[in-house]
Amino acid sequence: MIPSGVEVDILSDGVTVKGPKGSLTQTYHPEVKVSIQDDQVVVERLSDRKFHHSLHGLTRSLIANAITGVTDGYTKTLELMGVGYRVQQSGQGITLSVGYSHVVDMQPIEGVTLEVEGTNRIFVSGIDKQKVGQQASLIRRVRPPNAYKEKGIKYSDEVLKYKPGKTAARTA
Repeated sequence: MIPSGVEVDILSDGVTVKGPKGSLTQTYHPEVKVSIQDDQVVVERLSDRKFHHSLHGLTRSLIANAITGVTDGYTKTLELMGVGYRVQQSGQGITLSVGYSHVVDMQPIEGVTLEVEGTNRIFVSGIDKQKVGQQASLIRRVRPPNAYKEKGIKYSDEVLKYKPGKTAARTA
């Protein structure tokens, strides 16, 4: 179902979705047929082969993500854990102080915004789900969570399983 305020145009090699938050263009494989029927985007496959099933699901998901992106947008939240770990807003980018001898400056990918709340929370938001996920992954990669100590950068909804140290393993 196409929400009100969203315009979907089907091109020969892609779909353009325009909404209140912006515009996205999503390409699709030529062996998938995309059309608009009764205010819905319909994705059809050429056959029931496994390859066409895969393309059908992928195309449907990518178009649905584009529609959600231009209406609501996407946000991922990251948290810094550790003594002395801090983040600061610097223009459009951020500056991370995460235990290295130097600070790490990061600039956002085009179409993504970075916001800082306090000194340990980062909000990555945008209309393109793939770019938001990629930017969040690049930030997390600077200092991934440590399995032995509660240190690092993690997603706010990420559940970490901490391991016992050597001394705890010896006594058991």
